[in-house]
Amino acid sequence: MDLNTFIQKRRPQWKRLEELLIAVDSRGLRGLSVVEARQFAQLYRDVSSDLVRARSLTANPELLEYINDLVARTYGHIYAPRRFSLASIFWFFVRDYPRLVRREFVAIALAAGIFFGGAAFGAGAMLLDPSAGAYLLPKQHLHLDPSERVKQLEGQMEKGEEMTADQQAYFSAYLFTHNIQVTFLAFVLGLTFSVGTLIVLFYNGLMIGALAVNYHADGVGLFFWAWILPHGVPELTSIFIAGGAGLILGRALWQPGRRSRAAALKLHAGRAVKLILGTAPVLVVAGLIEGSISQMHAPVMPYGVKLAFAGVMAVCLAVYFGLVGRTGPGGGAPGASSTGRGATSAGSGGSGGSEG
Repeated sequence: MDLNTFIQKRRPQWKRLEELLIAVDSRGLRGLSVVEARQFAQLYRDVSSDLVRARSLTANPELLEYINDLVARTYGHIYAPRRFSLASIFWFFVRDYPRLVRREFVAIALAAGIFFGGAAFGAGAMLLDPSAGAYLLPKQHLHLDPSERVKQLEGQMEKGEEMTADQQAYFSAYLFTHNIQVTFLAFVLGLTFSVGTLIVLFYNGLMIGALAVNYHADGVGLFFWAWILPHGVPELTSIFIAGGAGLILGRALWQPGRRSRAAALKLHAGRAVKLILGTAPVLVVAGLIEGSISQMHAPVMPYGVKLAFAGVMAVCLAVYFGLVGRTGPGGGAPGASSTGRGATSAGSGGSGGSEG
């Protein structure tokens, strides 16, 4: 191929890359649509090859400098180190995180299914043999009947013996730490080929199921759900997501495909870690609720009000994870890619797309 034919054939690609570079210079990679991001990465590879070909065809400094500039600028955008910014955190929570949860819904739903399977087993065991409570119930619930515990708590409410603000803050901090431990455990035990994750989920469900039957059998089932659900809705949501993240790690180890297990784990660990990071605000909310509203009982706070609050929490979480981040074509923000992976993933053969 002579030089003139080469230039005429390749000039449209150079111009298109130049147009995309202008857009990226002004809006960043996230300003590209998914299609544009893929095209940006493909053009980078093609124009890099053009630079090699041009050097073999000519020593024209203007042409070589022009193509080299395109390649260098594109490389700088694709491989530039990501900078920390408050804006990136904002967009992670209002766009990228709910999309990620939806993309990994199957793993998260499976984690929830294991938990509820444990709950059903615990409830069934208590119904068949109430003495099984000695093995299934937490220690603090073994020495006092549920109805007696409820009378004590409601009596304290009538006498105004509520926790002080300092006590609530201390208790919330303790619960927050505990919730983090359970969440992190469900996640990190995915490295045991998900066996540890499954045990944590099943065991926690087992206790909840056993407790529910224990309270219902003693005639105070309403108290139980009004006590558990206000903080349980966000707390269990976080645990299910963490369990799903643990199952993703286990899946990478069980089914690495053509990759080594280490390579497969590295490939999937990024998504799993992002799932865990996103639970932090939900865990904070759960800890604050558990240290305050969940500890308020009748007559200070009617149980119907507490259950209504739990319902509102459930709706808010459902809206957030089900609808947030769906604006724009294909589930993305207008003119934006789903996670900013379009260019970099396409460069390595990935799809990096957004939701359908």
